[in-house]
Amino acid sequence: MIDLIRLILQRRGIEVQGATGGAEALQILAQDPLPDLILLDLMMPDMDGWAVYQRLKADARTAHIPVIVVTARAQSIDRLIGLQIARVDDYIVKPFSPQELLASVEKVLARRAA
Repeated sequence: MIDLIRLILQRRGIEVQGATGGAEALQILAQDPLPDLILLDLMMPDMDGWAVYQRLKADARTAHIPVIVVTARAQSIDRLIGLQIARVDDYIVKPFSPQELLASVEKVLARRAA
């Protein structure tokens, strides 16, 4: 999935750094520079995506970074929890089209720039 996302976004000139799990992602985010956007899967092998999200938002250094959830959890309650309760910036369900991913990333980055 990381390679697919990298392929889609690099064609638009967006640099992508991937992590295979939540613990690795948090290690990467402990370093500079910070990313402009985080794509977060909810189902990871070592740490639940919501646990990663809570740690990101609890840390003043990373709390401002927009998060797009990219997940196979397609039920409407999962989407509601993500968008309305957790307040993620967008919620994309796998499988997704390249256009859907690009539209979401561009929308969130434009909103951040405004």
